[in-house]
Amino acid sequence: MRRAIAVLLTCLISVVLGGAVSSAPASAATKFPVPYGFLLSAVAGGTQVDPPGANNFACQPSKAHPRPVILLHGILGNKATNWQTYAPLLANNGYCVFSLTYGQSPLLPAPANQLFGGLVAMEQSSLQVKAFVAKVLKATKAKKVDIVGHSEGTVVPDYYVKYRGGAKYVDHYISLAPLWHGTDLGGLTALTTMGAPFGVTPALYQVIGAVAASTTEFLAGSAFMTKLRAGGTPAVRGVHYTNIVTRYDELVQPYTSGIQAGMTNYVVQDFCAMDYSEHFEIAADPVAAQLVLNTLDPKHKHAVPCRLVLPFVGGS
Repeated sequence: MRRAIAVLLTCLISVVLGGAVSSAPASAATKFPVPYGFLLSAVAGGTQVDPPGANNFACQPSKAHPRPVILLHGILGNKATNWQTYAPLLANNGYCVFSLTYGQSPLLPAPANQLFGGLVAMEQSSLQVKAFVAKVLKATKAKKVDIVGHSEGTVVPDYYVKYRGGAKYVDHYISLAPLWHGTDLGGLTALTTMGAPFGVTPALYQVIGAVAASTTEFLAGSAFMTKLRAGGTPAVRGVHYTNIVTRYDELVQPYTSGIQAGMTNYVVQDFCAMDYSEHFEIAADPVAAQLVLNTLDPKHKHAVPCRLVLPFVGGS
């Protein structure tokens, strides 16, 4: 069964994304195109090892931007597909930008396991985040990093911050479509309290756990979310949290799960009623992008743009 699943996933990845090819980091002087549509950019990212502007380990932070920025993808994303907007945007604005693929499924052989990430238990993924932060700090000689995460990438690093000693290494912690209270998508929270609902057998649970252990950890009331919220909040003192959510989030239900007291919270539609970004497009959304830039560099804020943004594909 495990081998059959691995073969199926490998074939699906090959058909959809066409396999990865190498891409060399560009110089700091390079200016990169910045797309503001998620879906097509993510497909294009499937042909890259790194997104444009990211993972140049020779990059040294400037006095203006002394902390490198680490980008952390959502479930089934990777370091390239998830960050076709933010890697070039941040690099163009003078930041040293880094991203990694974490949570690779043990069922997939390399290099296919680099295409879809975020599948293993999030506690395990937090160890990969810890190692990557240490690697970035060593290379850049910085004392702290800023984190920008999307979806699963909004909670995995907090486990690192709260339980893996990461608090002293993180300054800004910016979350796109976070789920600090878990999600109750389709009423699936019942899975956390029912032993084997809807005829799901223990054997099938084992298969689900082997392929995507993180999926049940997202649910409101899960053991993972309960531990993350120990003490009444996921926040850790000394870390500056900012959340950016969209009212049209189809995966984080309700979308207000991403709003947390004691943190800075923004709703995209409060800035632009014509913005219909949902869970995926928020990672390429111009409103969210400007809010991120303003948060990272509050002394040089710019007006947040407002234009029509469509679900998945963005706008002009």
